[in-house]
Amino acid sequence: MEIIHLSAECYPVAKVGGLGDVVGALPKYQNKLGHFAKVVMPAYNVPFLQENDFEVVYDAWGNLGERSYPVRVLREKTNKLGFDLYLVYIEGLTDRDKVYGYDDDTERFLAYQIAVLDWINQWEHRPDVIHCHDHHTGLVPFMTANCERYKSLRDIPTVFTIHNAQYQGQFGWDKLYYLPALDLWKAGLLGWEEDINPLASAIKCAWRVTTVSPTYLDELSYQANGLEGLLASERGKSAGILNGIDFEVWDPKTDPMLEKTYTSRTVESGKKTNKAALCDVFNLDPTKPLFTFIGRLVGEKGADLLPDIFHNALAHSRGNINILVLGSGDRMIEGKLEELKNWFPGNYNAYIGYNEKLSHQIYAGADFLLMPSRVEPCGLNQMYALRYGTIPIVRRIGGLKDTVVDIGDGGFGICHDQTSVWDVGQAMGRAYELYQNKKRIKDILKYTMQLDHSWDRAAQQYIDLYQI
Repeated sequence: MEIIHLSAECYPVAKVGGLGDVVGALPKYQNKLGHFAKVVMPAYNVPFLQENDFEVVYDAWGNLGERSYPVRVLREKTNKLGFDLYLVYIEGLTDRDKVYGYDDDTERFLAYQIAVLDWINQWEHRPDVIHCHDHHTGLVPFMTANCERYKSLRDIPTVFTIHNAQYQGQFGWDKLYYLPALDLWKAGLLGWEEDINPLASAIKCAWRVTTVSPTYLDELSYQANGLEGLLASERGKSAGILNGIDFEVWDPKTDPMLEKTYTSRTVESGKKTNKAALCDVFNLDPTKPLFTFIGRLVGEKGADLLPDIFHNALAHSRGNINILVLGSGDRMIEGKLEELKNWFPGNYNAYIGYNEKLSHQIYAGADFLLMPSRVEPCGLNQMYALRYGTIPIVRRIGGLKDTVVDIGDGGFGICHDQTSVWDVGQAMGRAYELYQNKKRIKDILKYTMQLDHSWDRAAQQYIDLYQI
């Protein structure tokens, strides 16, 4: 089976969040099952493009309404990611340093989608499925079904995965002319409320719709940023498939980014060495429990509450805990987290930014990982933490609920019900008490490190879904 994955992100080419991790792993594991999965994404001005060898496999002119531009599709020559990688280079649109955040993002990603379909339209054969990820690729299912230019693609099944329904890519009807000629009687399939809505359009037009965890599919019936009714009406073609993690990238036994590698048998000494190295860099005491947060500093992650949560915890603990933050996002949150360094030197530190190597080192060295999310469609960080013997402290929501069982229920994590300063503070207090019980901690870590959250299961579930 030939599977084409379309996405704005793919690790390690360009990653902003969990979408990049998923698209960087799922195709590799589908190939291991004997299929032929490829990734086609925009060509950004990123180091990966400069540091690797590519060949041009498509060179043509594309158009967005009345605007024309050169388009090239570049193929990475060595298959170094475990799957064929194609980058769509559109001069003046995709060739930016960042993935998102530009005033013309609508034009950038629409041009990318049109260019991909123009390219596939030239093939002598047809892929077995086109798998689209999030709203940046959300108009592909509509265009293959309703644009005259792509009538030869209409029989290709389209699958659409919702990684986060809060972001929908809406734009005005004044830009309808950007799309190739279409049957205007079908234009209603593009819209939701008063705008063209790529996420809504994909939910309507894709042959199958998936979410990145079973619980998130349920949650979308009452928390989908205005699309609750639409998702309810399309529930019959929808499925929740829990993401996995790449066990080859995230393996404490072989991870080259760690101070010392370790297994479930050597977790105690391995984490002690990594914790000592981490605390040395950030001026923390390795004999104290180390709490950490890794991720985007935005409201949906509960990050706006972190300054108050950390201030209270550090003040009440009287210097008996350490906290380390790795992340970036809202400037106000960043500033408040930086300010805490002045209040609690020796017990608190923060790295504002993105650092892949440091994230691996923190998972290996920390004792507890905080995820007080308001929205968490799947969550990968808690799975990385479990893999590295770090106990997750999570809100019972989305994929966190699907993957973390509270110690009070015979499980291995610490769960709370609300995203609030009080709830998280109470959970941290429970974690501190657990930390004093060294034998129980050791038993939990040995157990969590052997949990199977690999992509093997999820990759097969997607293959089964494609064949229905």
